Amino acid sequence: MQFPDSVAHLVQLDFPLAPSLWLGIGGPARYYAEPTNREELVTLATWAVQEGIPVRILGGGSNVLAREAGVDGLVLSLAASPLSQLAINDTRLTAGGGTKLSHAVTHAVGAGLGGLEHLLGIPGTVGGALAGNASADGRDIGLVTAEIELLQIDGRLVTIRGDEAQFSHRRSGLAGMTILQATFQLDRRDPLALTKRMQKLWIVRGAARPTDVSRIAMPFVDPDGATAERLIADIGLAGIREGGASLNVEHPHFLVADANATSQDCLRLIDRVREQVLLQTGIDLQTNLQIW
Repeated sequence: MQFPDSVAHLVQLDFPLAPSLWLGIGGPARYYAEPTNREELVTLATWAVQEGIPVRILGGGSNVLAREAGVDGLVLSLAASPLSQLAINDTRLTAGGGTKLSHAVTHAVGAGLGGLEHLLGIPGTVGGALAGNASADGRDIGLVTAEIELLQIDGRLVTIRGDEAQFSHRRSGLAGMTILQATFQLDRRDPLALTKRMQKLWIVRGAARPTDVSRIAMPFVDPDGATAERLIADIGLAGIREGGASLNVEHPHFLVADANATSQDCLRLIDRVREQVLLQTGIDLQTNLQIW
């Protein structure tokens, strides 16, 4: 496959994905690239679409489960710093799609801007948070989203208002599009008070996740009015195991992958939990993971 000359040097073949994913599972990407600026990202994504090559965007890797067979397409990483820039203009914060959400939160708090601090501790990137309408303490990121710049699947660049993104509970209408950057409308607050609140949240959120394991992911979306953790614990599924994959005993909304875990172990576990929760509570848990 002949990539455009301007970006061909960025493309790697059969690139191992597992080290970049929180679960540490998955085969290689047929094509992989880490564009160093917006122009390269647009060129790569647009060319791939024109050639009929599927494109997947890799952010922080916290919610991706890749199969051992690998990804037969182009995986674009947004890890390069030019795609993760932050800028403040009065009470507006603009963040690149590849920016870590935690960095956007701390940058806003440091500038005395409130509206994102409740999202501290949620893993992943700004782009991923927008695509899944990340939420905590009853408030989601869509509430403070003013504008989003997108690369559509047909290669066009568009900017939409936040209210055009079809935000709903842990969902948005941004699937299939690459989020280049977003602007958030925040409000002035006391920086010291914001910092203290952020520190408290960090302690609380840190205590609510496993600390003795590294290969973890949150496989389920909290349903409206409940939490996946509570539902799973109440019906006795904490610690349930399928092969090398299990739910953490103390924090059963986390999936833990052992060194020998496979993608099929994880998928079987997820299906088993969803089936039991639906059977015993009538609630159909939705998956938080992207299955590649």
